[in-house]
Amino acid sequence: MRVLLASTNRHKLEELAAALAPSGIELVDPRSLGALPSVDEDAPDFAGNARKKALSAARASALWALADDSGLEVEALGGAPGVRSARFAGPGATDAANNRLLLERLVGVPPQRRGARFVCALCLARPDGTIVAEAQGSARGRILEAPRGAAGFGYDPLLLFDEPGQPGCGSTYAELTQEQKNQVSHRGRAIARLVEALRERRARE
Repeated sequence: MRVLLASTNRHKLEELAAALAPSGIELVDPRSLGALPSVDEDAPDFAGNARKKALSAARASALWALADDSGLEVEALGGAPGVRSARFAGPGATDAANNRLLLERLVGVPPQRRGARFVCALCLARPDGTIVAEAQGSARGRILEAPRGAAGFGYDPLLLFDEPGQPGCGSTYAELTQEQKNQVSHRGRAIARLVEALRERRARE
């Protein structure tokens, strides 16, 4: 089953492709089809933005499309950066700039108040406008005072995964291998739920 990824983020493509491969889903890189229409990510939540991106990409490409909208919610910042995670430091901001601003905003905040979670919303849509499946996943931790690890992307070096009993607890996602990260990350959990939703749908058809 070939599905277009409604994102040009190569890191998301790599993570999603690796996690979805066992289920028989082959992700199509949108860059192979030319430019997709831009989408205003102005929904109030991750699920709404994922839905907008999936529907737009599916209509434009005439392919089934999968969209991912994800980000970081920090308790001490009232849930920010939230849906603005990718542009926290401004439009077109780099990961380094976003991370730097996050650390600046948390100067003086003690460890016990640096709780945070990664959230990922996925939406799979057909060209006719049908939403085939939606899923969401999250992973909890706390924001460190300095980055750790060289892998991953986004805020991975700053969030210490802190779910006791789970593999990788006590590490940042930037310290985990891709396989380890997919087992416990917000995106990995959302993918597992999406695949299960697809299985249930097929069983009913």
